[in-house]
Amino acid sequence: MKFMSPTKGSMTINEVAVDIRQYLDEGTSDRFRLIVGSDSQPHLAHQSTLFVTAIVIHRVGKGARFYILKRPYKHPIRLRQRIFMEASMALEIAHELEQVLEQQEIRLPIEVHLDIGEDGETKTLIKELVGWVTQSGYMTKIKPESFGASKVADRYSKS
Repeated sequence: MKFMSPTKGSMTINEVAVDIRQYLDEGTSDRFRLIVGSDSQPHLAHQSTLFVTAIVIHRVGKGARFYILKRPYKHPIRLRQRIFMEASMALEIAHELEQVLEQQEIRLPIEVHLDIGEDGETKTLIKELVGWVTQSGYMTKIKPESFGASKVADRYSKS
């Protein structure tokens, strides 16, 4: 898997972890949030769906760095299945990132941001998805607080 950093280009998850370590070291007295969120976009012209997972290291009040993983899927998918696949992909990356960061003795709680909310078609999925992510050991945010999915990943799923 290759992540894309807007400033550093293509990176492995190990390189992402090293970059996160360097970012943390730049602001030892700052508060950080580590976020993983996914979004998807059907591309009907290509009869496909693009899934994007974002890793965001947010230095609260002072900006953030992010890393994007794009995964094309060769078929269009219905909304419910797409939302569950987004959550699954975010959980997969959160777990993998957590393992890589532990090797570097970095222990930050990971927030999983879901692109669901009280408004719209996804409101019926909230309880089930939040329960799944919470039982997996991660904090969960939904719209409007889930910017890792609904803003960062969303921006790159449209391209």
